Amino acid sequence: MSETKDRPYHHGDLRRALIDTALAMLAADQNWTFTLREVARRTGVSHAAPYKHFRDKGALLRELARIGFVQLGETIIAAMSSNLPSSRAQFMAAAQACIAFALGNSGLYRLMFSSDADKTIDPQLHDAAMNTFRILLQLLEKGQQDGSFRKVAINAQAAASWAQVHGLAMLAISNQLLEEKVGPAPVPAALDVLLDGLCCQK
Repeated sequence: MSETKDRPYHHGDLRRALIDTALAMLAADQNWTFTLREVARRTGVSHAAPYKHFRDKGALLRELARIGFVQLGETIIAAMSSNLPSSRAQFMAAAQACIAFALGNSGLYRLMFSSDADKTIDPQLHDAAMNTFRILLQLLEKGQQDGSFRKVAINAQAAASWAQVHGLAMLAISNQLLEEKVGPAPVPAALDVLLDGLCCQK
């Protein structure tokens, strides 16, 4: 495990301090093989202290994933809030923001979609993930209403869109979007192909 700066804890919000330490460790090492004992040590508290807020490491990981989905949603909304001329432009901005988030937070992004972030046992994590997904649904609905996108089943459009954007994000994280395979600008090119399928023919 690579070195991260210890974060001595003195007083205040212990739960937040533990989360901040774990997020820093996740960002530094790009994995979540750390233990609660290590999180406690780097936070500057006793080995037992994390258990006051997280019953086990899984609970901490699910909270990190929840925070990740909240941050991803905020990132996408911010990208769409610019004065963009069309639903297509908003979709492109949202998709590129998602992929940029994944590249900038690759450990966290992987965790968010891993089996260690089990949404079936954590209602708050489930809600955060669904709230982020609803941004896509609302954008597709808006595009259908203004005539930008074809009027087909929203869920089908959402599944196709999410699969492609998430797939591009995971390929980008893994450094698999090599120019000799997919050309010099694979992300916008792939998104243009996706949008050509979504958009109404003029």
